This record gives sequence, structure tokens and C-alpha cells, in this order.
Amino acid sequence: MTWLIRASKAFVIGTIALWIVPSVVCTTVSPGEIGVRQSAVSGVYKEDLTPGWYVRLPGVHKVTFLPSSYFFLDYIADPGAQEALQVRTKDNNTVVLDVSVPVRIKAGEANLVVQAGNHIKDGDGRYRYQRLAQETTISVLREELANLDSVGFYATQRRIDVSKQALALLNKQLADLHLEAQAVLIRAVMFRAEYEKQLQQIQLNEQNKLLDNAKQKLAAQQQGLDNYVQGTAAQASAKEQDWIKRTAELERAYQVGMIDTAGDATPGATRRALAALAADRVQGLKVDAAKVFGLDDPASVSDPYLIGIKNIQAETLEYKNRVSAEADAISGRLKAEGEAMVAKVQGEFEAKLNALLNSPAGRAYVAWQAAEHVTFGKTLVFDSSEGIPSVLRLRQFAEQFMGAR
Repeated sequence: MTWLIRASKAFVIGTIALWIVPSVVCTTVSPGEIGVRQSAVSGVYKEDLTPGWYVRLPGVHKVTFLPSSYFFLDYIADPGAQEALQVRTKDNNTVVLDVSVPVRIKAGEANLVVQAGNHIKDGDGRYRYQRLAQETTISVLREELANLDSVGFYATQRRIDVSKQALALLNKQLADLHLEAQAVLIRAVMFRAEYEKQLQQIQLNEQNKLLDNAKQKLAAQQQGLDNYVQGTAAQASAKEQDWIKRTAELERAYQVGMIDTAGDATPGATRRALAALAADRVQGLKVDAAKVFGLDDPASVSDPYLIGIKNIQAETLEYKNRVSAEADAISGRLKAEGEAMVAKVQGEFEAKLNALLNSPAGRAYVAWQAAEHVTFGKTLVFDSSEGIPSVLRLRQFAEQFMGAR
């Protein structure tokens, strides 16, 4: 049990030591801060402390914390404000500026600020290096911005150029304080009330001048566009007319052909005229036709190209009508001859048939055929004038059917 009590005491003492010792011998540099360690023996440590934990022996080391972020030097554009930045321009005019200058301690030089004693806070709660930066900034801005005239303050590019020059000179002077400025931001410019009216008129005139120049450029561009549109329309019209002409020539060549028939419109006149032309003339027509039809080789131009569709159709129609007429004539003659032969055979057949039927056998055949259609009553009656029923007079009926009576 004794060893357990001793172990518990050691654990408690160790825990208390681990909790107390770091808070006594260590210090913490938070994000957004720069730490500068001073030693009672060697003075200011020549390396800034970045965020983290560092050893600080009580009575030996002292750590000073300074902000690493930018602080803003603001000058409000209000003529009645104490912080207003008033500048007299080159043309002897007073201008009130609204300016902001972000400034911070240069990286790695916070120890130099502490060594120079500028890390001490003044009565207003600011660090001494912030007050010195403000005084330096006012001096530089008044000196550099005074190089602008009244017009230069509302000319954007001139104002930006002077701001860059002022920033370069300001950083050169702030380097002795181990500070650096990021930019000189001019947010607003205010003149005296009477000059503001003049300035507004000047700005309006400048804007009108820019507007006039823009209108001139627009008119020039519009004129160029109109010329281009008109030129395009003219070219399109010319191309259209040329295309219509070429289409008409191509249509005529396809439909009518390339041969002059001297006014002869009868079917086959074109083919006859082609057959009558000399070989060199035919070759010349093929060359012309190849150009019209867009063919590369004149040898590929055959007779149908030279004759034309309409002439070929006319020849085809004439041939059709002629052959059809000849066929109709032959058909009519053959039909008449056939009908005559049929009528002749039919007459001979009927004559022979009548001769056969007029013979005794024929008359008997006719009587037999007629007897099939004779129907007698089911009941014998004696109503006839002779008093004898008809069924009993069959011989008499047979002789009558055969024409004997």
C-alpha cells in the first residue's frame, strides 16, 4: 500500500507540474500577432516570433506582442473634420480628400520596431509607430498630391499615376520606421461648393466630348457597315443575275439543244441538221456544250446533249403517233377481215343447219325437241270438239311437229 500511495502522490504532483510549468515558463503567440522576445541579458532577440509556443523564463525574458495585420490610416473627406486631408492643387485650388492607406509592420522587422522603442503606446491608445506612420503619410500625400491640378483629380488615369508615385515615396520613408504601405486609396474628392458647380460643368463637357467622339466613331462604323451591306447586296444581285442567266442557258441547252434548225420545227429536224454538219463543226458544238453543261471532257458530250430533250420528246411523240396510226390501220383491216370470215363461216353453218333441219330426220329431231316441252293435263277430259282427249292423239301431234300437216 505504501508504494501505491507514493505513486499516487507522484502522479498528482506531475499533473500539477504539467499544468503550472507551461503557463510559467512558456508564452503563446496568437494568430494575427508578432512576438518580440527581450532578454535581460542579451537584449532584443533578432528574430520575430510567429504564432506558436515559446520559452519565456520569468525574470529573464519578456515578450512584446504587436499586430501583424494592416492598420488603416483614414482621412475623411469632410471639410469640418479634424482628420480631413486638405491639399492645395497646382492651380491654387483647395481640395478635400477621402483617403485610406493600409499599413503594417514589415515581415521580420518587428524586433527593430521594439528596439527603436516605437512599440510603446501613447496616451490615445495607439502605438508610437502608428502615430509616426500617420505623420509621415500626411506629409507625403500633401507633397505628392499637390502635383495634380484640379482637372487631374477627376482624371482617373492621372490620379492613379500620382497615387502610385505617392505610394512609392511613402514606402521609401516608412522603411526607416520598418513599416510598409499596401496602397494609397483615394475614395472621394471634394472641392469648394462654387468650384464643384464649375467642376460638374467641366465634367459634363468632358462627358459630352466623349459622347460626341463615340457618336462619330459610331457614325463611321455605321457608314462602313452600310457600305458593306450595300456592297454585299450588289454582289448578291450580280451573282443572282449571273446565276439566272446561267440557269436559263443551261435550261435552254438541255431542252432545245445546241443545233440551229433555221426555223424548222418539225420533229426530227434537229437530228437531220446534226447529220448534215461537218465533223469539225460537230466537234466545235461539243466543246461549247461541255462548257455549258460543266463537263470536263468534250468527248463525253453525246448526240442527245446536242439535240435537246424537247426535240427528242417531239421525235418520240411523232414516232409514237406514226407507229400507233399504222398499227391502228392494220388492226382495223385485220379486224374487218376477221369479222367477214366469221360472218361467212356463220352463214355457211346456218345454211347447212337449216338444210339438215328441213330433212325428214331434222324435222323429226325438231319434233322430238318440241315434244319435250309439251305438258298434258293430269286428268282426261272430253272437252275438245272431236270428243277425243289430246293425249290420245299423239300421232296427230307428231305429224304436226314434223310439218306433215
